[in-house]
Amino acid sequence: MSTGSYRVLQCHRLGPPETALEFADIPRGPLPPGHVRVAVRAAGVNFPDLLILTGDYQHKPQLPFVPGFEASGDIVEIAPDVTGWRLGTPVLVHSRTGAFAEELVAPVSILLPKPPQYSYEQAAAFPVAANTAWGSLVVRGELRSGERLLVLGAGGGTGLAAVALGAQMGARVIAVASSEEKRRAARQAGAEVTLDANRETWPSEILALTDQRGVDVVFDPVGGAPFHAAWKTVAANGRYLVIGFASGDRPKLPANKLLLRGASLIGVRAGEQMRRNPALEPLMRQSLTTWLVSGQGRPLVSEIHPFNRAARAISRLGQRQVVGKLVLRIA
Repeated sequence: MSTGSYRVLQCHRLGPPETALEFADIPRGPLPPGHVRVAVRAAGVNFPDLLILTGDYQHKPQLPFVPGFEASGDIVEIAPDVTGWRLGTPVLVHSRTGAFAEELVAPVSILLPKPPQYSYEQAAAFPVAANTAWGSLVVRGELRSGERLLVLGAGGGTGLAAVALGAQMGARVIAVASSEEKRRAARQAGAEVTLDANRETWPSEILALTDQRGVDVVFDPVGGAPFHAAWKTVAANGRYLVIGFASGDRPKLPANKLLLRGASLIGVRAGEQMRRNPALEPLMRQSLTTWLVSGQGRPLVSEIHPFNRAARAISRLGQRQVVGKLVLRIA
């Protein structure tokens, strides 16, 4: 099959999606050992897709590159040395780049089988958010049953995954989100309490709910002003997980506040920690597969856009109005 070409969405120059991205046909090359070729049916869109196009993401691929971190589709070619996978098998892929394309060449180590109860769009929306939630709450946050977990940005795809996983782990989840639609989604995902991010009183409401003790773990993909507000709610010996900066503002915290609170400020790069510690990968794959099969972490896909409107769809994330996940339908 390693002949002909396929269509991709390439980043040719750094900038906003409308000027950075162009469609192109690229030649189909031979499969490397240990890889499969996936005919992509759908691709998830994530906030880092915006950042990587402007050069503001930690991973900076060489131009031109094909963005996209996650996809679902069917295996259409298998390298001769690969065993355990069959042609036609529906799969999920979590990659550093390449998902915004009609085909994706991927090592078998990053594949997950797609459960039949998931649509391709739901499957494509799962890997990034689930990986981030698992790497944050299980590995870095060491969340325990009965602890209080505060999730900021709880109406987005990553936030909802953290709410769902936290609830599955037995935590008492408090979700903060900016609209009633997002808060409703957080409650459906397992949050015990939801609070309005637009109300300045939400930190004091959390302290009242916890008898002034505060929360044990904070999951923060937002940054900015919510970071400083949420820090006021951290319990002694609590863990504050810095996931990202969807607000566009990277806050600073004086070291004396760490000392006085007796808390830990923990940076999370879920994908990078797997690369640094390969022993975590099989544990993560087993956990995410169990999560997939259970259906409890099925992502909320609120918008599906055609591939030819990808740039416009990616720009939607910058408006911070999307509830759950946004997905591109490739085929």
